[in-house]
Amino acid sequence: MSVQKTAKVHLADDSQCFDFNTGCPSLLDCLEQNKLTVPYQCREGYCGACRATLIDGTVNYNQEPLAFVREGEVLLCCCKPNGSITLSFK
Repeated sequence: MSVQKTAKVHLADDSQCFDFNTGCPSLLDCLEQNKLTVPYQCREGYCGACRATLIDGTVNYNQEPLAFVREGEVLLCCCKPNGSITLSFK
C-alpha cells in the first residue's frame, strides 16, 4: 500500500492554507476545489493568465509551459507543488 503525501499550499495574500490533493491535475484545479477564484484562459501553459508569485517552495510542471515564466513565478494551470509552498497573487 502506498501512502500519498499531501503538500500544504499557503496563500500569502490572505493567510489561507489548505492541503494539495494529490489527485488534482494542477495547482489551478486545487485552488478552484477550495473555492478560490483565479484568473485563467487556456489551462495549458500557453497564455500566462494564471501566473502567480512563488514566495517559498518549488513546483514541478506537468508539461513545460510555452508562456514566458519569470524567476519566482509559476503558471498554476500546469504545475503541482513539490512539497509545501507559499503563493502570492500580487
